[in-house]
Amino acid sequence: MNDQPASVPGPSDGTTATLTTPLSAHLLRGALDLERTEHGLLPHRLPAWARAQYADGQLAMAEAQPSGVRLAFRTRATVIELDALRTKMAYVGAPARPDGVYDLLVDGRLAGRAGVSGGNVRTVDMTTGSVETRPGPVGTVRFAGLSDRPKDVEIWLPYNELTELVALRTDAPVEPVPQGGRRVWLHHGSSVSHGSDAASPSTTWPALAAALGGVDLVNLGFGGSALLDPFVARAMRDTPADLVSVKFGINLVNHDLMRLRAFTPAVHGFLDMIREGHPTAPLLVVSSILCPLHEDTPGPTAADFSALAEGRLRFRAAGDPAERASGKLTLNVIREELARIVEQRSAEDPNLHYLDGRELYGEADSAELPLPDQLHPDAATHHRMGTRFADRAFAPAGPFTP
Repeated sequence: MNDQPASVPGPSDGTTATLTTPLSAHLLRGALDLERTEHGLLPHRLPAWARAQYADGQLAMAEAQPSGVRLAFRTRATVIELDALRTKMAYVGAPARPDGVYDLLVDGRLAGRAGVSGGNVRTVDMTTGSVETRPGPVGTVRFAGLSDRPKDVEIWLPYNELTELVALRTDAPVEPVPQGGRRVWLHHGSSVSHGSDAASPSTTWPALAAALGGVDLVNLGFGGSALLDPFVARAMRDTPADLVSVKFGINLVNHDLMRLRAFTPAVHGFLDMIREGHPTAPLLVVSSILCPLHEDTPGPTAADFSALAEGRLRFRAAGDPAERASGKLTLNVIREELARIVEQRSAEDPNLHYLDGRELYGEADSAELPLPDQLHPDAATHHRMGTRFADRAFAPAGPFTP
């Protein structure tokens, strides 16, 4: 599979997309809510009631970035056009973030890759916390030259850009793909699960693992926001799913959010809430991948302003290892406690399982594929993690075995 985003979707055959299909929840997978905006539909990965229970701009941005969200329909169309208004993130002093990518899958195989022009730019100054938004126009993603046979089409939306869906046009009728053909995997995690620096939306590690496992993904990976929030647990409780996983560690350290005394009951409460809605579903608890920055050094995590001055984005640990004695969390402390909690609970919950995140990315991987900014994996690492997760979770002896 070619992971390099193309600047154009492919050759145009001159055919015009003239049929407009109303955009609705029937054509979308992976979103928990749709907000009607002045331009169209904005997919959300948390329901409206949950979004009303926090005032955190980071989570507000992350949950509205449609990681794992895709249009899914059946058609004979040879041309597909999607009008969308993007909101792209930028950071003062840091290198420009790559443009978002749309992946076209036809019958489960990558058939095109494109971006969209125009859109808004939201610029964050990490030294002051100020945010400025510059508005821009709606753009169009176009895929042409497709076979005119009946086919199942998915358009995966960019994981790193807010995307307001404006219009869908084709040169043949569109109908929703029937639900219920595959098991649904509901996953919650940090920016690593959100997508971080993956090449494209269908090649984040959860998307790759879902494809290898033959399941439909609902990705609640929220950059900077896997923080044991009760409203996320309730949203997971209420979301239909056959398989469930949660991945905790790095964000709790990043924010220096809580001490060990608060962490343990918060994990129990989160799992209790999920079990209210999914009492017997396989539930996999995953700890953080290796992150040398915070293996034994507590948070908070801070931007490395010396790197910013050189035009690079890097992070550093601002905590003191001696503070572990007072209950400050490190990744090793969290892994040890998550393993203990799962062992304790699994005595009465045989469908509860634990996976050490270092099995997905560990010491040897760090030497070969170091985290470019000290926190986030690159595209090659996403591939490795997705394959390894599938090998462990969906294998014959794995917790997600049918």
